[in-house]
Amino acid sequence: MIHLRIFLFLCFYMVAQACFGTTLHFVSIENLAEQKIGKIVLSHIYRKLGIEVTITPLPGQRAQRQAATGKDDGDIMRIYAYGKDNPNVIRIPTPYFQLETMAFTKADSGIQINSKADLLNYAVAKVRGVKHTDNLTASLNNVTDVNNTQTLIRLVNEGLVDVALTNTIDGLLAIHHLNLDTVVVPGPQPLATFDLYHYLHQDHRDLVEKVDAVIREMKASGELERVIQHATLSVVKGYQ
Repeated sequence: MIHLRIFLFLCFYMVAQACFGTTLHFVSIENLAEQKIGKIVLSHIYRKLGIEVTITPLPGQRAQRQAATGKDDGDIMRIYAYGKDNPNVIRIPTPYFQLETMAFTKADSGIQINSKADLLNYAVAKVRGVKHTDNLTASLNNVTDVNNTQTLIRLVNEGLVDVALTNTIDGLLAIHHLNLDTVVVPGPQPLATFDLYHYLHQDHRDLVEKVDAVIREMKASGELERVIQHATLSVVKGYQ
């Protein structure tokens, strides 16, 4: 009788899973605008596969550990190099977003940052654990790590650092939120542009082709761009 009950329970559990679908648990980097956009876009992508996702914002390095060790099922949005540094995760081949690495300075500082080489003589701040700015500043000596973009902008405004490095949209939203639109400004051009990829822990390698196919189809139809625009507007409104 006990074995029969166990068997019936397992049958019920399997049917329930089939009916209610799968839920995957991902991590993102906290307090970054592009990650908030990615959360909306990636959730839409997975719903097309009948999969619900939960996304937990964490400090960058902790998020990386959670995904790489399999404590969570993957990371929602990282640059290409992230996959080289973390062999336990699999990069979805098709990128679904882009970011720009932008230098922000005080408008009246006279500082011009047009390339990485221009950073050498200045005090630079970046958000801790973010790969694109980590890589850009790896050879620099005077670099300060902080927890969020608003702190970056405050440091520049108060003259405690010369340059803040972050994604363009992230920096602009932080500046606007702090009412510093004419005080702290972006450089004349991005220092770099990166494609952003979704990463799955290797335990979910069976999903890689399925997720990639959805992204490619959405790109081809124009749906991905529409979803990104909608997500961006939603995130921008959240800063107002």
